[in-house]
Amino acid sequence: MLEPVLLPTPLVDCTDEVFARAGVELRLKRDDLLHPAVPGNKWRKLAPNLAAAVEQGHTRLLTFGGAYSTHLRAVAAAAAALGLESVGLVRGAELADRPRNWSLRAAERAGMRLEFLTRAEYREATGRADGSGASTATADAPWRRWEPCLVLPEGGSNALAVTGAATIPAELPDLGERDVVCCPVGTGGTLAGIAAGLPPGARALGVAVLRGGEGYLEAEVARLHRAAYGREFANWRIDHGHHGGGYGRVPVELASFAAEFEQRHGVPVELRYVAKLLAALADLAATGAFPPGTRLTAVVTGLPDPE
Repeated sequence: MLEPVLLPTPLVDCTDEVFARAGVELRLKRDDLLHPAVPGNKWRKLAPNLAAAVEQGHTRLLTFGGAYSTHLRAVAAAAAALGLESVGLVRGAELADRPRNWSLRAAERAGMRLEFLTRAEYREATGRADGSGASTATADAPWRRWEPCLVLPEGGSNALAVTGAATIPAELPDLGERDVVCCPVGTGGTLAGIAAGLPPGARALGVAVLRGGEGYLEAEVARLHRAAYGREFANWRIDHGHHGGGYGRVPVELASFAAEFEQRHGVPVELRYVAKLLAALADLAATGAFPPGTRLTAVVTGLPDPE
């Protein structure tokens, strides 16, 4: 199996003036240090799926992602480590004949076969991946020619992934009513796992990184809870006001915030997810959204892009 470099990941107190003025504590759960090729929430979500793939005798994984998808790179690296084949269905047919960007090159170097879909084909294909890990192929499904394979949904968020992310709170000592465990939200799997793993009284806060996800993301988290645990949880919410303009968008002010945070605390800040989380928490603390005495734990889910 693919072994993590570090588990449990470090929990670091982070003294910051913005939070101190609000009477709020901040600490960082350094999941970005978990594994160099399959970092943070990607490892936690993939690990139980990889175990299931091996147990069920699969030799090929198939999944979905955009041109800079960390999930695609993580699946490629993890599959290679286990001697499995991997296939990535990539959003953007126009990319097929272009030089590969650094992210797609990394996936291919790890052995992943890439197939490029139009955006309409991609939407239809991801809609057919039910998140169970089983192939739901109809006769014309784009992964039909790759069968037999284990189909992982976009972002890797399925019921098994939720149980993997639920291990995060178990690594946080003394959680109670003053605690809010926070993470960025792309597909909802990490937030769903954190909420499910919390003890009574503690709460989870997700910060959406895509624009227009109101209602949809909440429904996804609830669906994942039902799939993984047969019930819903009421100890979480999603903030939709700090997406920075949409998925992959990094406004100048957000990049400046990330650079200043990194300089103050010596923590490399990934821009598309982690920077939005930390900026949201700073803004919410400054505007009094958290009662004095609140302890925030920000889960640093991944590494900055190398290029």
